[in-house]
Amino acid sequence: MITANKLTKRYVGRTAVDGISFEVGKGEVVGFLGPNGAGKTSTLRMLTGYMPPSSGSASVAGHDIFHDSLKARSKIGYMPENVPLYDDMRVKEYLHFVARLHALSGRKVRVRTGEVMELCRITDVRRKMISSLSKGYRQRVGLAAAMVHDPPLLILDEPTNGLDPHQIRQVRSLIRELGENHTILISTHILSEVEAACDRVIILDKGSIKAQATPQELVDQLRTAGTITLEVKAKPAVVEGALCAIPGVRKVNSRALSGGWSKTRVVADSKSDVRSDVYRRVVDHGWELRELVLCRASLEDAFVELTHVDHAG
Repeated sequence: MITANKLTKRYVGRTAVDGISFEVGKGEVVGFLGPNGAGKTSTLRMLTGYMPPSSGSASVAGHDIFHDSLKARSKIGYMPENVPLYDDMRVKEYLHFVARLHALSGRKVRVRTGEVMELCRITDVRRKMISSLSKGYRQRVGLAAAMVHDPPLLILDEPTNGLDPHQIRQVRSLIRELGENHTILISTHILSEVEAACDRVIILDKGSIKAQATPQELVDQLRTAGTITLEVKAKPAVVEGALCAIPGVRKVNSRALSGGWSKTRVVADSKSDVRSDVYRRVVDHGWELRELVLCRASLEDAFVELTHVDHAG
């Protein structure tokens, strides 16, 4: 559905997108991730025809985004990060207007706007002025507008930006539902959404692609062991001294609990599984053990490691 070949975008004094190549197959839901300034939005704007590439090429459904722009754009439903809506129009009126811009006419306009309003769950506000809508409803109206011409490809840039947790859950559920019948490329900062909804992930950093894989493959490749927490009956300083000496252990933090117990967090190097070594140290020191838990790595761990972004915890 999408093929990008050495796609590049240069601005004065900097290169935002540096020769990236990737493909998104028909029916895939792909997460497009990266820290702020990584080049995600520039890439999406090139794919959707909002600005030309400096070099390289890309096609959507077989149509070149530069030489065959109108046909390529007809296959795309694009929802930008800041959804451009006309506040002085009612929801149904606005969707009729967008449908006509996409060359729909007559009964097709009424039928298709009715379908997308029902799908995006905005039928109950169809007669309301857009200016009166909450942020969550505005996002859903923007998504309905992107879908009104029934494109096979949806490109969504931060679709849950600014939403509260309840609204995020609603939009996430809608995206999963849409993924059953559409190809979706979604840019987001909420990594839990990507793990839940995406078949594959593309991670971009400083204009270059750092990884392309399924969420689970990224986690497995980078951190097989994750973080270990344990509770033993021993002083924190003693526990830290014993566990820090284990090869592959990067950091140990221990704190005192009531009754002489301590709770310890052990962080190992990438691909180092130190569970057996930790348990042997517990046995060797004769500590009473009441908990030893492996906290599996997440997509966030993989993202941070690939993009070298510091985060607390």
